Amino acid sequence: MSILAAKIREDLRRSADPKAKERMQRFFKEPLNCYGMKTADIAKIMKTHLGGALALGKEGVFALCEELFASDLYEEGIIAASWADKVAGGFVPGDAATFRRWVEQYIDNWAECDVFCNHAVGDLIQMYPSLAADVKGWSASGNRWLRRASAVSFIVPAKRGEFLKEAFEISDALIADRDDMVQKGYGWLLKEESRTRRRAVFDFVMARRAAMPRTALRYAIELMPKEMRSEAMKRP
Repeated sequence: MSILAAKIREDLRRSADPKAKERMQRFFKEPLNCYGMKTADIAKIMKTHLGGALALGKEGVFALCEELFASDLYEEGIIAASWADKVAGGFVPGDAATFRRWVEQYIDNWAECDVFCNHAVGDLIQMYPSLAADVKGWSASGNRWLRRASAVSFIVPAKRGEFLKEAFEISDALIADRDDMVQKGYGWLLKEESRTRRRAVFDFVMARRAAMPRTALRYAIELMPKEMRSEAMKRP
C-alpha cells in the first residue's frame, strides 16, 4: 500500500458513519461495499490530499487511482474516478485502453461509472476525437458498466450538441439492451443532446419509439416541451 493511499484510508475510516452506510445503499440496487459517509466528507478528504496526489505526476496519479479502484470500496472508487481527470492535460491516446480496463475490472455501480466517464473519459474523447469510435465500440461489450460508459462518456460534449452522430449510433447499438442502467445511460445522452439539437433528437426518438424501452424514452424527452413529450409517449 502506498503512503498516500494509507493516509486517505485512515481519513475515510475516521469519517465512516454506520447510519450513512445504510442510507447510501438506498441509491443502489447492487450491494454497496462502502465506509459510509456524506458526499461532502468525501470531497473534504479529496481536497486534503489532492496536492499530494498531483505531486506524484501522471504516472503516480494513475497508480494511485488503480490502487484505490482495486479496493472495491465505494468512497475510494469515487476518489479514483475523480482524480483520474486531474491530469487531463497529460492524457495521450493510449490512455483509452487503461480507462477501458478500469471500467471493466473495477467499476461496479452507476456513480463511479458516471463520475469517471463524464470527466476523465469524456475529456480524453474531446482531446482526441478519433477515439470516439473506440469508446462507441464499448457498446458491444458484455459488461453492463462498459455499455453504460459508451454512452455517458459523451455527456459533457453532448450538452453543447457535439458528437450527435455518435450519440445516435450508440443509442441504436443499445436500443434493445434490457439492462435499465444501460437504458438510462443512453437515454440521458439523448436528453443532453436535445438541449441544442431538440428536433433531431425528437425525430430520432419518434422513428424508434416502438423499439425503445420506456425508461430510455422518458429520459430522452425529459427536457422537451409537453406537447412533444406527449406525442413521443403515445403508443405507436
